[in-house]
Amino acid sequence: MKCVVTGATGFVGRHLCRRLAQRGDQLFACSRGGGRLDDGTQVAALDLAAAALPTSALAGAQVVFHLAGIAHRHAQDADYEAVNHLASVRLAQQAAAAGVRCFVFLSSVRAMGAPLSDLPRGESELVEAHDAYGRSKRRAECGLRQACADSAMSVVIVRPVLLHGVGVKGNLRTLARATLRGLPRPPAGGRRSMLAVEDLVSLLCLLADEPPAGVSTWLASGADYSTRELYDALRSAAGKGRGPGWLPRLGWRIAARLLDFAGAGDNTYTRLFGSELYSSASVRAATGWRPACTLEQAARQMLTETRQ
Repeated sequence: MKCVVTGATGFVGRHLCRRLAQRGDQLFACSRGGGRLDDGTQVAALDLAAAALPTSALAGAQVVFHLAGIAHRHAQDADYEAVNHLASVRLAQQAAAAGVRCFVFLSSVRAMGAPLSDLPRGESELVEAHDAYGRSKRRAECGLRQACADSAMSVVIVRPVLLHGVGVKGNLRTLARATLRGLPRPPAGGRRSMLAVEDLVSLLCLLADEPPAGVSTWLASGADYSTRELYDALRSAAGKGRGPGWLPRLGWRIAARLLDFAGAGDNTYTRLFGSELYSSASVRAATGWRPACTLEQAARQMLTETRQ
């Protein structure tokens, strides 16, 4: 099967391309900066906001995995709109015109807006997205539904939760490093839905192999973990005992606020100790997919990379 992967050099893209190569699928990979994959496969340099995918790339393609997008927090609103929304809709229209069988779009739970409770959310529980990234992903989803409503091409929109795995960056990598350096045990409270990138890749391949008709939207979620559970798992994977919990909750609030001021992000305390839960019951029931990676496996992966 010939597959097109955009955003091929990103975190999810590298894992997906590796899986497709292992399966023996034919691959056209592209990303904004180009480069090479881990196995040496050439990745075409292509800015989808400025240029269309080459006609030759789509010739004979059965699946397009559209992973490319701007995810960092400091881009201009217009850039999010151009890349995450408008370029995604144009690419889907181009794929449909070329006779592609399935278009898989990697969206985000941030397209759903902020959670209003600590209960797991389903696909239809939406509020207004609160940042430019989330708004651009929501607009892309709506644009795909409108543009492809009458298309013979299957369109699958996947909203993954917080991902972990080999190559992950951001807060999880920071937590792993801090744990190895003696971070005190965090207080109890809060849980977040997480998913191994390998489990996400398995789902993307499954959906591409057996695409549902029309336009579908699904949440991709694994298990729910607290920051304390992640910390304990990292300590265990490092062969350490239970960490000392000498820092009171007020100290964690102050430290999180200092990180906010230092430019590490915003709402650090909420991201560490708030709850953000999502249910993947719909896609599990429809496809039989089940996440396989455990917290212990995830902790070992994070520590292996942190020590390198």
